[in-house]
Amino acid sequence: QVQLVESGGGLVQPGGSLRLSCAASGSIFSIYDMGWYRQAPGQQRELVAAITSGGATNYADSVQGRFTISRDNAKNTVYLQMNSLKPEDTAVYYCNADVRSGYSYVRRDFWGRGTQVTVSS
Repeated sequence: QVQLVESGGGLVQPGGSLRLSCAASGSIFSIYDMGWYRQAPGQQRELVAAITSGGATNYADSVQGRFTISRDNAKNTVYLQMNSLKPEDTAVYYCNADVRSGYSYVRRDFWGRGTQVTVSS
């Protein structure tokens, strides 16, 4: 099975920076779109940023100019560089990948377990 593992979360002061990483492993034939979502307590999960296999990107209005998504296809890894962090960025951040299985060749979304990002002074 495919597994996505996030890392890089933690506690940071307002105005600080963090870089999240998400590595996909397992039986993978190819990965299409990848993205980062976040969910705060009592709120719905929302898209933060997405990137296609070719490198095209989309961002939520709330993070444009502050966050940058990138990927390393050779490593099956997606990154989220977060700068100028605000308290409202506090949430659990989840990695998502659209994957075609190398075993069954079925295409479906996979999710990581999430990593906590807390922005507070």
